[in-house]
Amino acid sequence: MKKAVIFCVVLSFTLVFLLQTGCIKQVRYSETEIQSFPANIQEHIRKAEISPGMTNEQVRYAWGNPDFQKILEPYEGKPREEWIYAKLGVFGTKILVFYGGKLIYVK
Repeated sequence: MKKAVIFCVVLSFTLVFLLQTGCIKQVRYSETEIQSFPANIQEHIRKAEISPGMTNEQVRYAWGNPDFQKILEPYEGKPREEWIYAKLGVFGTKILVFYGGKLIYVK
């Protein structure tokens, strides 16, 4: 009985540790790499946030490479891309659409 309680406590602490460390943001950039961006974009990147109007490069700095990337048919002569982030933990799957190199849609 005592071994079972100890096992459950150790297991609980291990799960909490794994959940917490899985949420730690990896830094995917250096301050030098983002210094040419506007201040608000730099702040989004530091917080691992994205917002419409960000470029592909800025989103990569904020969230890293997508899990899947699809080139869509151009619209009015401008390129379109769909990026899918399937491993965002509690946030689930996110689909991003870029038009002319700028983020226009997040679902």
